[in-house]
Amino acid sequence: MQTIDLATTPLRDVNAALQAQASRTNQTEWVIENPKGAHAIAVGLDAPIEVTVKGSTGYYCAGMNKQATVKVTGSAGPGVAENMMSGTVVIEGDASQYAGATGHGGLLVIKGNASSRCGISMKGIDIVVFGNIGHMSAFMAQSGNLVVLGDAGDALGDSLYEARLFVRGAVKSLGSDCIEKEMRPEHVEILRDLLERAGADAKPEEFKRYGSARKLYNFHVDHAGAY
Repeated sequence: MQTIDLATTPLRDVNAALQAQASRTNQTEWVIENPKGAHAIAVGLDAPIEVTVKGSTGYYCAGMNKQATVKVTGSAGPGVAENMMSGTVVIEGDASQYAGATGHGGLLVIKGNASSRCGISMKGIDIVVFGNIGHMSAFMAQSGNLVVLGDAGDALGDSLYEARLFVRGAVKSLGSDCIEKEMRPEHVEILRDLLERAGADAKPEEFKRYGSARKLYNFHVDHAGAY
């Protein structure tokens, strides 16, 4: 295990060392100490390595992640796991706004709460939030799964496409073209797998599913006010 102290090592050097593992993975476990809210920690990784950040981070932690498992023992600032492609990112605390934005794949687990626009424009990523999420979450979400064990704020799933939203708690309001949908057996199995992978102690039967009504796919003058 390689330990790096951000109090003495420049962040640029830390990220360069982690990114270099794409060509050599002889050192597979890394620990980053004293992050002190630094931005863009562990970004652009592309190797099956494990990185543990001991503390809280600033914006865009684990952005563009591929293959790697990144664990943050504190909270994360805006845009954690932004444009994630694969791998796993786990936040032990809370996450700020637009967590998992534009994510194409992989699993993002937030053990606390997530702020506004969680999963905005998600494109295949799976996101599991143990707590609550803020307003405009899953806005224009295209594919993937957003699982919320707590409550959801205003305008959930506004203008979404084919992403699946599972919420156990209350939803303050649904966004344009987002409706509650039937929870079929295949959705129960998808949700069961996600909860198990995230280590969440919840039953799929406790959740409601939300998705697109598919009325905004093509422009219709009668729906002009919703665009």
